[in-house]
Amino acid sequence: MTFDGIVLSPEDLRAVVRTVGAVVLTTVGVILSVAYLTYAERKIIGYMQARLGPNRVGRWGLLQPFADVFKLLSKEPVIPDAASRAVFVGAPLLVLTPALAAWAVIPFAPHTAIAPINAGLLYLLALTSLGVYGVILAGWASNSRYALLGAMRSAAQIVSYEIAMGFALVGVLMAAGTLDLGHLVARQAPNILHWYVIPLLPLFFVYFISAVAETNRAPFDVVEGESEIVAGFHVEYSGVMFAMFFLAEYANMILVSTLAATLFLGGWASPFAGLPWGLLAAPGFFWLALKVMILLFCFLWFRATFPRFRYDQIMRLGWKVFVPLTIVWISLEGVALWYRVGPWFAR
Repeated sequence: MTFDGIVLSPEDLRAVVRTVGAVVLTTVGVILSVAYLTYAERKIIGYMQARLGPNRVGRWGLLQPFADVFKLLSKEPVIPDAASRAVFVGAPLLVLTPALAAWAVIPFAPHTAIAPINAGLLYLLALTSLGVYGVILAGWASNSRYALLGAMRSAAQIVSYEIAMGFALVGVLMAAGTLDLGHLVARQAPNILHWYVIPLLPLFFVYFISAVAETNRAPFDVVEGESEIVAGFHVEYSGVMFAMFFLAEYANMILVSTLAATLFLGGWASPFAGLPWGLLAAPGFFWLALKVMILLFCFLWFRATFPRFRYDQIMRLGWKVFVPLTIVWISLEGVALWYRVGPWFAR
């Protein structure tokens, strides 16, 4: 088959079809996961606060996410007269695209990733850093003081916690000795005692709490402080463009939870590896999904439990607690690597 002067063999064509199919399947899966994550959030927080949550649309309210989607799609997208139209429209795309493109290197099961590149971790760090530009541009292009204030808060918060998050990932890189996420999970696969969460427990907590701050979730949601700046950087957005910001936030929640499970909790590896239990027959995707759901429950639990932090508290936690803690733990890890302590550093 010839395409624009390029000759594709049948094997190449099948590879292209498989890749496109995997991309479509992953994208649809992420979007459906976001839809039912919103449903789970409303139900779980409702139970915690003695409320029912959605229970009208469909059996047990299961069709409520689709009703919300139809509502957003049917609304008119309003663009303020004084806004910079091109930037205003492009900002949601700049936020959403990295949240979906990052899934290309995630290993869902052994030898199962859309693009298993050697520098997968570096690719993820590069992509996840791009979302903040969409937030800043959305706040600036809206020509609103509330939106601009939310964008500036977001820039300071994300940059602050990206440093601590990056140091936490350096600890994982030192332990694994590879940037390939598939190989990183394989080194944790023998059994639960090989998971990096055991020697790197402080770095795991730093990473996960920094991820909560990166996604602007409670108690770090001052970027969208409704009581202070109405709705933050997306206050002027409506309809489909607001839905894209909404989708990106929840897609990022799922992404950072998947990364936490992959980097620290063995990814698709079973915690019962090496034991003659029936659960060992479960596929790798089952274990990864189970770990991700537990971490996502923590996101919802935090929202229902903690009050919003003051901005100075958020900055102090990032700069004066997390950054020094990660530096100290990385130094201790370097000593452990030198003396080949335990099964994690005995390379």
